[in-house]
Amino acid sequence: MKKILVFFIVFQFFGCAELQQVVNQLPPGGPLGNEEIAGGLREALNMGIEKQVSKLTLKDGFYKNELVKIVLPDELKKVDKTLRSVGLGNLADEGLKVLNRAAEDAVSEATPIFVEAVKGITFNDAKNILLGNDNAATSYLQQGTETKLYDKFNPIIKSSFEKVGADKIWNNLINRYNNLPLTNDVNPDLTDYVTQKALSGVYTMVEVEEKEIRTKISSRTTDLLKKVFALQD
Repeated sequence: MKKILVFFIVFQFFGCAELQQVVNQLPPGGPLGNEEIAGGLREALNMGIEKQVSKLTLKDGFYKNELVKIVLPDELKKVDKTLRSVGLGNLADEGLKVLNRAAEDAVSEATPIFVEAVKGITFNDAKNILLGNDNAATSYLQQGTETKLYDKFNPIIKSSFEKVGADKIWNNLINRYNNLPLTNDVNPDLTDYVTQKALSGVYTMVEVEEKEIRTKISSRTTDLLKKVFALQD
């Protein structure tokens, strides 16, 4: 108990570098061991995956969530505006919706990659994460998974386009636009665009849960989370 009290006193009076030195000196057999600290960070990330990322796989998980909703790229905003001006607003609405549907369909594939990355958190990783800002754990996860997730998502998004009918809707929509007079033809890579936006949405939702755990004691629903995140309060 005295060691924990000393830790809190030091936290109040010293900066991050000094606090890092204190954490480095925490004894392996002390009140909070190395593996417990790493375990607390793993638990926090797993909660983000289970509670927040899973929401994205539901119908309207992207489309009705303003934090992650996929909007049109700049290249297609003129397409949207033009189609609406000639009475094709319903087609434009459906085009936006199916982009989000494709992302919702693909996100379930992220979980195994996340789980693998979370298992790999070491004590050194955990120290840096614990002493970092409100999205430090999410940033760690992103660095360790973004390339793998992109490679995984891209063909799935392409398949999801076909599954939800996005390919036909967008082919029709773009053809309608390109055939209008006084317009320049467009041919956007929507698979890449939605892949990037789906990834961004996944990390945004993990970050939501991480911030909750870091800033709200009531969100630390296990003893391990309470003990570990008390160190950064």
